[in-house]
Amino acid sequence: MKKRLAVAFTGPSNSGKTTLILKVARKLIHEYKKEVAIIKHDPSDKASFDVVGKDSYKFSDTGAEVIVTSPARTTYFSKRNKDLDEMIRLFDKFDILLVEGLKTLALPRISIFRDRLDSDYFPYMNALAIDDSIYTAEYDIPSNVDILDLNNCEDVISWILKNAKEV
Repeated sequence: MKKRLAVAFTGPSNSGKTTLILKVARKLIHEYKKEVAIIKHDPSDKASFDVVGKDSYKFSDTGAEVIVTSPARTTYFSKRNKDLDEMIRLFDKFDILLVEGLKTLALPRISIFRDRLDSDYFPYMNALAIDDSIYTAEYDIPSNVDILDLNNCEDVISWILKNAKEV
């Protein structure tokens, strides 16, 4: 079995987490030829995946674990919370897993910020991806936290390849 790596991203709403993950995933897939899996945390349970009245909604609404498959995709619906290991098993194969959110998971973590830092994130971060809107001298950033350029995808990918956890 080949080596699989995982890394997580955290930060406040509208900090650029999804944008950065999209850039990183596209580059890893298209330029590095890696298979990428993504897990996104929905802490408010507000994401919408299916349409009321459709068969897949009705099946899922029973509380059953449901897979809908077609020639173009397979979608899994679950009414149960899964831990990281269970979610990883749902992916058949991948080289790199990118997790958005879930800041208490034991994964190396890149925190993303624009305009200002929130020190509440410091205990959870291993790297800090920021742009020039943040003046780091104004903060007491832990010395073991790497500073990455939020706008330099290669910088972020290099950090991931060096620091991601094998899963």
